[in-house]
Amino acid sequence: MCENKLLNLSFEFAVAIVTLVDGVTVPKSSYMTDQLARSGTSVGANIHEAQYAQSKKDFIAKLEIALKESNETSYWLKLMYETKRIDIATYQYAEKLCGNIRRLLIASCKTAKENKN
Repeated sequence: MCENKLLNLSFEFAVAIVTLVDGVTVPKSSYMTDQLARSGTSVGANIHEAQYAQSKKDFIAKLEIALKESNETSYWLKLMYETKRIDIATYQYAEKLCGNIRRLLIASCKTAKENKN
């Protein structure tokens, strides 16, 4: 059940990231928006891919990659906010989603590792 919540939340997050990136109009921001788009959409892609993992080890590895990508996404979100590429409301919404996903990923990885043994 948690995985379905995680899948849904990560898809909502990917939509928010794509919308955010498409809305950035500040010149010379493409290097940041490209990185944000890659890491932000990778979170959900890895979570989705984990659903079809070949083993428990593969499942955990994909969730851990998603966790790393969510941490990177937080970095790019903060950088874009601090450099005034995005406003506070956009930053807070995206960062809240990212934080929720991170907490679910941490719990899911912990549970999967415990069940593996």
